[in-house]
Amino acid sequence: MVYITEAHPSDVWQMESNVKEKVVFASPRSEEERGVVAGACVRKLGIEIPAVLDEFGNSTESAYTGWPDRLYLIDGAGRVAYKSRPGPFGFHADELKAAIVKAVTTQ
Repeated sequence: MVYITEAHPSDVWQMESNVKEKVVFASPRSEEERGVVAGACVRKLGIEIPAVLDEFGNSTESAYTGWPDRLYLIDGAGRVAYKSRPGPFGFHADELKAAIVKAVTTQ
């Protein structure tokens, strides 16, 4: 998982659901602040897969059009084997599963 630009910072576009769930953060002003916010999100959401930070210039987000969120599968050769539509409504587990099966069986 790559943590990119905060989707709903309190100083830009605050979501009522964030207030309700007590997950309210202003836009980070440094990589260190971004790390604090990302860590809080990982803990709050119970994410158990490895998570890394996009650098402060958002090069990963720009290269992969990851905002607001998107699922990718990178194959063994380092190529994009699957790219979901923007989430969460664009996430379809059956499509990702089929891409994983294909990637594993064609190695």
